[in-house]
Amino acid sequence: MALIDELADDLAAKTMAAMKELDDDRFYMQVAKVIGTSSPSLQEAFMTSCRLRISAQRGESFLNDALKAWREGATAPAAPRDAEGGH
Repeated sequence: MALIDELADDLAAKTMAAMKELDDDRFYMQVAKVIGTSSPSLQEAFMTSCRLRISAQRGESFLNDALKAWREGATAPAAPRDAEGGH
């Protein structure tokens, strides 16, 4: 892993923990602004790491909710509808 990716991922992990403690799910945007003033490259790597971590957290939450519903005989949660132009 390149230095920029290591730095960005480490900061993203710390920021995700801070977001929980601060109860602020958009705090990473503030950190990104601070980074962007001196290194747009690090800012982009940081944002990518944050997006990946947030997406993984949402996916894991959905998976856990679906398994819990199945085990309890309840209706599984619905996956979000595809957005226009999404994957």
